[in-house]
Amino acid sequence: MSLIKVNELLQHATAHHYGVAAINTVNYETVAYAIEAAELEKVPIIIQFYPGLDKYIPLNHISYMAKDLARKASVPVAVHLDHSASYEIAMSGIRDGFPSVMVDGSAKPFEENVAMTAAVVKAAAVFDVDVEAELGHVGSGANLDDIVNADHYTSVEQAVEFVERTGCGSLAIAVGNAHGDYIQKPNLDYDRIRAIRAAVDVPLVLHGCSGIPDEQMQMAVNLGMSKFNVATEYFAAMYRSFDASIEATGHNGNGLGMLFGAKEGMVNFVRGKIRLLNPNGYTV
Repeated sequence: MSLIKVNELLQHATAHHYGVAAINTVNYETVAYAIEAAELEKVPIIIQFYPGLDKYIPLNHISYMAKDLARKASVPVAVHLDHSASYEIAMSGIRDGFPSVMVDGSAKPFEENVAMTAAVVKAAAVFDVDVEAELGHVGSGANLDDIVNADHYTSVEQAVEFVERTGCGSLAIAVGNAHGDYIQKPNLDYDRIRAIRAAVDVPLVLHGCSGIPDEQMQMAVNLGMSKFNVATEYFAAMYRSFDASIEATGHNGNGLGMLFGAKEGMVNFVRGKIRLLNPNGYTV
């Protein structure tokens, strides 16, 4: 087992009808606890990092740590750099050792998104690095228009053209999902997922999975989506775990004990997401 390429893992997930939890992390505990959850469930996982947090921990530090923990894991673990909003950010992730990067040109006009994504794919291929791209507007869950306006959703026809012209390894799509907390319950566009899945041959990615109802997440798995990004809910679980740990110790001022005490709640949260995305019972 151990460190695996993202695209290899996602192709396997697509073929075996399970979804891979892609957990956003920020430090040792968030990485280690997510991997432990995957080991307990005997299901692969993706550890990823948002580059905007590089002021908290440098990219080369988190990539080295995540890859080292992945190599020692008893299940396949992939490591990925999330949402690179420019060619330069994606290249910095490759420079700092990420085996997979996302280039997100979704806020740009279609042709500019194609050009930037293709440039990253070309450069990444030199270093054998996988590339995830995004087409369609996966906006903010706090903005109702981002959730319900189908004009923001990924076009099936454009998805076909985009994948062919860029050579991206996986594609994040907009189908009623959004980042952060949702202002109202999202309703994924199943017909669009089904149509895109039939039209393109790369694994599909769902961003903004924190707050999507369980039954919709499982339907997305069964419709052929493979990577499910979880950030907001994991960090909320971390907060709740810290709070419970502090209460359990009677506010004794032991910061190290708080970190250790938060482990169970964080591991259990990730285990729950992994089970949710594995409706057909796949195990390593």
